[in-house]
Amino acid sequence: MGTTRNLRKLLPVLALIAVTAGCRIDMHIQPYYRPMAKSDFFSDDRSARLPIEGTVARGDLREDTYFYTGKIGNNLGDFLPFPATQEVLDRGRERFNINCTPCHGRVGDGNGFIPSRGFRRPPSYHIDRLRKVPIGYFFDVMTNGFGVMPEYGTQVAPRDRWCIAAYIRALQLSQNATSAEIPSGQKVPSAPPQFRDIGNGATLPQIAPPAAATKGESK
Repeated sequence: MGTTRNLRKLLPVLALIAVTAGCRIDMHIQPYYRPMAKSDFFSDDRSARLPIEGTVARGDLREDTYFYTGKIGNNLGDFLPFPATQEVLDRGRERFNINCTPCHGRVGDGNGFIPSRGFRRPPSYHIDRLRKVPIGYFFDVMTNGFGVMPEYGTQVAPRDRWCIAAYIRALQLSQNATSAEIPSGQKVPSAPPQFRDIGNGATLPQIAPPAAATKGESK
């Protein structure tokens, strides 16, 4: 008698398990098309359908045209789309050292490692022509490529490209600043120091070896 009563109590639970199990099976075996499979339902026999015209992927609306192109209409812009903070310049230096120095060199003079192995040498950022171009020019070249330089739009995020462009401007200033632009109490060497790579993207000034002692001079 007790066993029968217990079974009656279990019947609703067993029924629920059976129903949910059936639903789970249905979800697992629902019909679907494999990639590139043929479909007789559509007139072009393709199961894969193009997105509806005007469809925008989530997070890719790109309402700020200048941020993604560096242009205002057909003209290159000459301002950053966000404030040029120390954080922006630090990020630009990091990304520049990773992506740009192999060709352009640490100070942007075009004396990178790759040109030293026969690849075409890029122009120095410190020539008059590139010192006068708007900052949007650098963003556009990084985005779309120019000459033998490939595009980096698919490798470097838009904000990082702007950070690099800001850092290039800082490099140009560092190599062409006048004495009036140097902060009070600071001194700048007359010639840019040579650098040596110590790994992890870091550099230290290269100390020149001591000059050989001249004849008659004590060692």
